[in-house]
Amino acid sequence: MSPFASIIITAALVFYSVGVWSERIQGRLKPWHLVFFVLGLICDTWGTGLMLDFAGGLTFDVHGISGLLAIILMFIHAAWALVVLVRKNEKALINFHKFSLFVWLIWLIPYFSPMILSMAG
Repeated sequence: MSPFASIIITAALVFYSVGVWSERIQGRLKPWHLVFFVLGLICDTWGTGLMLDFAGGLTFDVHGISGLLAIILMFIHAAWALVVLVRKNEKALINFHKFSLFVWLIWLIPYFSPMILSMAG
């Protein structure tokens, strides 16, 4: 894998983690959290594209399938965050972190699976 792709994917981890955990700690979804969700999505999509080029396409294994699922969930997560922010529903703003944590945990599977699989094999 290209070192540049690794840097971009790690930037995705940083952006997405800052957005998710700051939202959780602050106890309320704010517009700047959405900015970090989107930055994480952009970096993850970019880095994944670089990796797909390197690998010659999507691999149908734990890493490939969970990576595709993670990008789809990140997109849904960012879109739903925008809806919640626009609607300004107080209960949704306060409880959004539950969905954020779920998506973040799913996202960690493709991030860490290459390390885990290489140690197991």
